[in-house]
Amino acid sequence: MGANMAAHLLKFNGRDLVVYDMNTKSITDLVAKGAVGATSPKEVAEQCSTIITMLPSGPVLDKVYTSTGGVFEGIQSNTLLIDASTIGPVSAKDISAKIDSLGKSLAFCDAPVSGGVPGAAAGTLTFMVGGSEATFNDAKPYLAKMGKNVVHCGPVCAGQTVKVCNNLLLAASMIAVSEAMLMGTKLGCDPKTLASVLNTSTGRCWSSDSYNPYPHAIPNDIPSAKGYAGGFACDLMKKDLGLACEAGKASGVELTAGTMALELYSKMSSAGMGNLDFAGALKFIEEKLSQK
Repeated sequence: MGANMAAHLLKFNGRDLVVYDMNTKSITDLVAKGAVGATSPKEVAEQCSTIITMLPSGPVLDKVYTSTGGVFEGIQSNTLLIDASTIGPVSAKDISAKIDSLGKSLAFCDAPVSGGVPGAAAGTLTFMVGGSEATFNDAKPYLAKMGKNVVHCGPVCAGQTVKVCNNLLLAASMIAVSEAMLMGTKLGCDPKTLASVLNTSTGRCWSSDSYNPYPHAIPNDIPSAKGYAGGFACDLMKKDLGLACEAGKASGVELTAGTMALELYSKMSSAGMGNLDFAGALKFIEEKLSQK
């Protein structure tokens, strides 16, 4: 994700793009395109007044910022920090407090994305941004180079909140569509006819009309038509549901559907299907039926 996003920032406004990644190939590939390679997050921070991170989790982001050789060791006053990782509102609030404690007039916004690797490569991501109005305005030109939709969701943590709310709803709807499609076809309905009726009725949703989990129920070129390869992996959905449930506890909202969705995707991952697209929930449910 990060390497694909960074490529859109090469020579942005005539400024150098300084890059660091644990994967040295990502650095080498971007340097070949005109970027400047760094040997640590600290070195990036020493050279840059705007720092963008895209990392797999909150603990990893914390390490990149705060550990020896990290961003905080080299950061300059008045630096703009943009984090595009999906880390959840609890972790975003924690890292924001650590940034504020440095007392260097730093600006921070959380800016998780939707669109996956294809969107990152094409520069068509949606960014959900949490931060002050001023910080959002400063960050927007950079984000607009990497995405087609840049939405200010509110103060710091709001971007993460919107992201986990979306994926909570997405996971629950995908499981419900999987169950409905399986039940209908097991009772003799043609999958295309069933999907067509659902998609013109009150049960219509994105998981049904655009990303239907039943193979070839709709004509779209989607993972269910390709053995659930590609797309948004089960393990990533499991991670995001964990963040949603963490946020639910922090907000005092009992996430009944979210907890059940997390349980299903956790079991799917444990069954060796973690790399399949999350629409593979249908395949997982069907295989459980066959075992009865």
